Amino acid sequence: MRSLSDVVREEATRLGLDHSRDNLIRVGVEMRSRGGPGALARSVLPRLKRLAVVDSIRNPGEVEVLRTLPRFLLLGIDAPQPLRFQRSVLRGREGDGATLAEFACKETLENTGTAAGQQLLKTLSLADVVVCNEGTIEDLPVKVRDALRARRFILEGGRSPTT
Repeated sequence: MRSLSDVVREEATRLGLDHSRDNLIRVGVEMRSRGGPGALARSVLPRLKRLAVVDSIRNPGEVEVLRTLPRFLLLGIDAPQPLRFQRSVLRGREGDGATLAEFACKETLENTGTAAGQQLLKTLSLADVVVCNEGTIEDLPVKVRDALRARRFILEGGRSPTT
């Protein structure tokens, strides 16, 4: 598995920055500003094997780059905002907002930026399949597997990516 967020974390570390949410967003925007909206995705292309999962796709430009891969399928995972906030609180994730209103405000700001910024809603709208993650952590792999099987997206050996 390759994560575009890992690319951003590596750059933040190289710059001597901590991995706070705000720093990672800022570094990601700077990387896309320098290299174009698809810069993060282009950076992982050489590291992808024949079959791979790439997560943390947050910009339509990244989708455009990854769609050049054979058999590319964009699977979006979403949950209602109050549930995302509740999970954020449980993780103790710094910078997400202390209240649902602060959390919602941060999400709105993250979705209304420049072409180089995070555009989660636009990116999610490009998904070939969207899975609603309202259940338990154990439910999600089952939902993903079922969604991929429904699209006949099966890996070698008859396995879906989550089996």
